[in-house]
Amino acid sequence: MARYGLCGGFATAVDMAVFYLVSLTILPALSPEDPVARWLHLSGPFAEETLRSRYFVINRSLAFVFSNLAAYVTNVLWVFEPGRHRRHVEITLFFIVSGFSLAAGTAIGWSLIRLGGFSTTFSYGGNIAASILINYACRKYVVFKG
Repeated sequence: MARYGLCGGFATAVDMAVFYLVSLTILPALSPEDPVARWLHLSGPFAEETLRSRYFVINRSLAFVFSNLAAYVTNVLWVFEPGRHRRHVEITLFFIVSGFSLAAGTAIGWSLIRLGGFSTTFSYGGNIAASILINYACRKYVVFKG
């Protein structure tokens, strides 16, 4: 579990780096009230709520590609024992599980922004919590040997 936590922390760091890099430069997904915007003393660019929730989904999808590759490599090398399935089936299952986790977490984040009026950063935290729970259980019991 500790190894999974370290690898998950690394994959989350990759995810956060890509998400916030894109959110701060290409597709603005923060509001002036967002904790990260305040912490970094940002003066923009900011997005209004509808655009912010749309960009949240796009930016999460971009970050997913990079963080999921980092997660797969570290999980295979250091956490789980591969071999329950053939390699191509294992990779496919890994990405299906991660895709489901992405969809569930992103839906939660989108809802928190759009329906709850929460900050992008708070919504991103909700996304991470859902992803951790779904990914660990499915990777341990479906994708890998344990």
